Amino acid sequence: MKNFVQPGKSIDVAAPAGGVISGNIVIIGSLIGVAAATAAQGESVALSTEGVFDLAKVSALAISVGDKVYWDAAAKNVNKTASGNTLVGIAVADAANPSATVKIKLGATTV
Repeated sequence: MKNFVQPGKSIDVAAPAGGVISGNIVIIGSLIGVAAATAAQGESVALSTEGVFDLAKVSALAISVGDKVYWDAAAKNVNKTASGNTLVGIAVADAANPSATVKIKLGATTV
């Protein structure tokens, strides 16, 4: 197929304003991924757009398998609050209150 470009599991983009830090969520419009490296604004960086990642979460929050998780850009962590935040995926493991991280599968949810 001559119009195939790539599988899309990792997308190279220019780092947005403020740059990116390796392992952090990066949101550019509707494109959501985890930065594979630290990059200054405008530098090329690969974003992983699929997979399961350990991400920082609100410590005093219990998250259960299957919960939708949202990125809070100001706090730089995930929570379960949709309002004002961006849906980034679903939890694939329980995360207790308190705990620092949660395992999430990036991408759209089914509900």
